[in-house]
Amino acid sequence: MIKWLLRRGARRFGRAHDYDVSYMLDVIRTSTGAGLRLSSFPLISQYRGPEDAQLVRVGAAFASTLEGDCGPCAQLVVDMATDAGADPVALKLCFDGDPQKAGDVGLGFLFAMAAIRGDLQADSFRKDIEVRFGKEAVVAASFAAASGRFYPVFKRALGHAHACTHLRFQEPQQKTLAVS
Repeated sequence: MIKWLLRRGARRFGRAHDYDVSYMLDVIRTSTGAGLRLSSFPLISQYRGPEDAQLVRVGAAFASTLEGDCGPCAQLVVDMATDAGADPVALKLCFDGDPQKAGDVGLGFLFAMAAIRGDLQADSFRKDIEVRFGKEAVVAASFAAASGRFYPVFKRALGHAHACTHLRFQEPQQKTLAVS
Protein backbone atom coordinates (compact mmCIF):
# COMPACT_ATOMS: atom_id res chain seq x y z
CA MET A 1 0.00 0.00 0.00
CA ILE A 2 2.79 2.43 0.90
CA LYS A 3 4.63 1.74 -2.37
CA TRP A 4 1.41 2.32 -4.28
CA LEU A 5 0.94 5.70 -2.58
CA LEU A 6 4.55 6.68 -3.22
CA ARG A 7 4.33 5.71 -6.90
CA ARG A 8 1.05 7.57 -7.25
CA GLY A 9 2.55 10.71 -5.71
CA ALA A 10 5.65 10.52 -7.92
CA ARG A 11 3.58 10.07 -11.08
CA ARG A 12 1.28 12.95 -10.13
CA PHE A 13 4.33 15.19 -9.62
CA GLY A 14 5.72 14.10 -13.00
CA ARG A 15 2.48 14.87 -14.82
CA ALA A 16 2.05 18.23 -13.07
CA HIS A 17 5.53 19.38 -14.05
CA ASP A 18 6.15 17.45 -17.29
CA TYR A 19 9.11 15.84 -15.54
CA ASP A 20 10.63 12.36 -15.84
CA VAL A 21 10.19 10.64 -12.46
CA SER A 22 11.68 7.30 -13.50
CA TYR A 23 14.46 7.69 -10.93
CA MET A 24 11.85 8.16 -8.18
CA LEU A 25 9.97 5.07 -9.31
CA ASP A 26 13.22 3.12 -9.41
CA VAL A 27 14.01 4.10 -5.79
CA ILE A 28 10.47 3.21 -4.65
CA ARG A 29 10.62 -0.13 -6.46
CA THR A 30 13.99 -0.89 -4.84
CA SER A 31 13.10 0.04 -1.26
CA THR A 32 9.98 1.36 0.44
CA GLY A 33 12.16 2.92 3.15
CA ALA A 34 14.30 4.71 0.58
CA GLY A 35 11.15 5.88 -1.24
CA LEU A 36 9.75 7.28 2.00
CA ARG A 37 12.99 9.14 2.70
CA LEU A 38 13.11 10.52 -0.83
CA SER A 39 9.52 11.70 -0.53
CA SER A 40 10.37 13.52 2.70
CA PHE A 41 13.34 15.45 1.28
CA PRO A 42 11.09 18.36 0.19
CA LEU A 43 10.57 19.09 3.90
CA ILE A 44 14.09 20.52 3.74
CA SER A 45 14.47 21.57 0.13
CA GLN A 46 11.21 23.47 -0.06
CA TYR A 47 11.35 25.34 3.23
CA ARG A 48 10.12 28.77 2.14
CA GLY A 49 10.83 31.21 4.94
CA PRO A 50 9.23 34.66 4.91
CA GLU A 51 6.93 35.57 2.04
CA ASP A 52 8.80 38.78 1.19
CA ALA A 53 12.05 36.83 0.68
CA GLN A 54 10.74 34.23 -1.78
CA LEU A 55 12.72 35.61 -4.70
CA VAL A 56 15.95 35.30 -2.70
CA ARG A 57 15.13 31.66 -1.95
CA VAL A 58 14.25 31.02 -5.61
CA GLY A 59 17.58 32.50 -6.71
CA ALA A 60 19.47 30.32 -4.24
CA ALA A 61 17.61 27.19 -5.36
CA PHE A 62 18.29 28.00 -9.02
CA ALA A 63 22.01 28.54 -8.38
CA SER A 64 22.36 25.33 -6.42
CA THR A 65 20.45 23.25 -8.95
CA LEU A 66 22.21 24.84 -11.91
CA GLU A 67 25.58 24.22 -10.26
CA GLY A 68 24.66 20.52 -10.05
CA ASP A 69 22.77 20.14 -13.33
CA CYS A 70 22.25 21.55 -16.79
CA GLY A 71 19.23 19.49 -17.71
CA PRO A 72 15.80 18.45 -16.49
CA CYS A 73 16.34 19.40 -12.82
CA ALA A 74 17.41 22.94 -13.71
CA GLN A 75 14.44 23.26 -16.08
CA LEU A 76 12.10 22.03 -13.34
CA VAL A 77 13.39 24.74 -10.98
CA VAL A 78 12.97 27.41 -13.67
CA ASP A 79 9.41 26.27 -14.43
CA MET A 80 8.38 26.02 -10.77
CA ALA A 81 9.95 29.41 -9.96
CA THR A 82 8.22 31.08 -12.91
CA ASP A 83 4.89 29.46 -12.04
CA ALA A 84 5.31 30.82 -8.49
CA GLY A 85 5.75 34.35 -9.84
CA ALA A 86 9.50 34.74 -10.34
CA ASP A 87 10.47 36.89 -13.29
CA PRO A 88 11.91 34.65 -16.03
CA VAL A 89 14.09 37.57 -17.14
CA ALA A 90 15.76 37.62 -13.70
CA LEU A 91 16.39 33.87 -13.90
CA LYS A 92 17.83 34.26 -17.41
CA LEU A 93 20.13 37.06 -16.20
CA CYS A 94 21.49 34.71 -13.54
CA PHE A 95 21.90 31.92 -16.07
CA ASP A 96 23.74 34.29 -18.42
CA GLY A 97 26.20 35.30 -15.68
CA ASP A 98 24.69 38.69 -14.83
CA PRO A 99 22.96 38.10 -11.46
CA GLN A 100 23.80 41.63 -10.24
CA LYS A 101 21.00 42.89 -12.51
CA ALA A 102 18.48 40.27 -11.31
CA GLY A 103 17.29 41.97 -8.08
CA ASP A 104 16.40 39.66 -5.19
CA VAL A 105 16.66 36.57 -7.40
CA GLY A 106 20.23 37.62 -8.17
CA LEU A 107 21.00 38.17 -4.49
CA GLY A 108 19.92 34.63 -3.67
CA PHE A 109 21.82 33.29 -6.68
CA LEU A 110 25.03 35.08 -5.65
CA PHE A 111 24.64 33.98 -2.04
CA ALA A 112 24.23 30.33 -2.99
CA MET A 113 27.10 30.30 -5.48
CA ALA A 114 29.42 31.94 -2.94
CA ALA A 115 28.40 29.43 -0.26
CA ILE A 116 28.84 26.48 -2.64
CA ARG A 117 32.30 27.65 -3.66
CA GLY A 118 33.41 28.50 -0.15
CA ASP A 119 33.81 32.14 -1.18
CA LEU A 120 34.10 34.58 1.72
CA GLN A 121 31.67 36.89 -0.12
CA ALA A 122 28.92 34.59 1.16
CA ASP A 123 29.21 36.50 4.46
CA SER A 124 28.42 39.79 2.75
CA PHE A 125 25.43 38.34 0.87
CA ARG A 126 24.17 36.64 4.04
CA LYS A 127 24.33 39.93 5.97
CA ASP A 128 22.45 41.70 3.18
CA ILE A 129 19.71 39.05 3.22
CA GLU A 130 19.47 39.19 7.02
CA VAL A 131 19.28 42.99 7.15
CA ARG A 132 16.63 43.19 4.43
CA PHE A 133 14.54 40.09 5.21
CA GLY A 134 15.54 38.66 8.60
CA LYS A 135 17.33 35.58 9.84
CA GLU A 136 14.55 33.22 8.73
CA ALA A 137 15.22 34.29 5.12
CA VAL A 138 18.88 33.37 5.60
CA VAL A 139 17.81 29.92 6.80
CA ALA A 140 15.50 29.44 3.80
CA ALA A 141 18.16 30.59 1.33
CA SER A 142 20.72 28.34 3.04
CA PHE A 143 18.43 25.31 2.75
CA ALA A 144 17.92 26.15 -0.93
CA ALA A 145 21.65 26.65 -1.52
CA ALA A 146 22.52 23.31 0.06
CA SER A 147 19.67 21.16 -1.21
CA GLY A 148 19.28 22.18 -4.86
CA ARG A 149 22.19 19.98 -5.90
CA PHE A 150 20.75 16.90 -4.20
CA TYR A 151 18.43 15.75 -6.98
CA PRO A 152 20.88 16.11 -9.91
CA VAL A 153 23.67 14.38 -7.99
CA PHE A 154 21.30 11.67 -6.74
CA LYS A 155 19.99 11.04 -10.26
CA ARG A 156 23.51 10.81 -11.72
CA ALA A 157 24.56 8.41 -8.96
CA LEU A 158 21.57 6.19 -9.77
CA GLY A 159 22.37 6.24 -13.49
CA HIS A 160 19.38 8.41 -14.41
CA ALA A 161 21.29 11.46 -15.61
CA HIS A 162 20.29 13.17 -18.83
CA ALA A 163 22.34 15.21 -21.23
CA CYS A 164 22.42 18.96 -20.94
CA THR A 165 19.40 20.68 -22.42
CA HIS A 166 18.67 24.20 -23.57
CA LEU A 167 16.84 25.90 -20.68
CA ARG A 168 13.59 27.66 -21.53
CA PHE A 169 12.64 30.78 -19.57
CA GLN A 170 8.89 31.23 -19.95
CA GLU A 171 6.21 33.52 -18.61
CA PRO A 172 3.83 31.90 -16.08
CA GLN A 173 1.13 31.29 -18.73
CA GLN A 174 3.65 29.45 -20.95
CA LYS A 175 4.38 32.38 -23.26
CA THR A 176 7.90 31.76 -24.51
CA LEU A 177 10.45 34.57 -24.24
CA ALA A 178 12.86 35.04 -27.08
CA VAL A 179 16.07 33.48 -25.82
CA SER A 180 19.17 33.27 -27.94
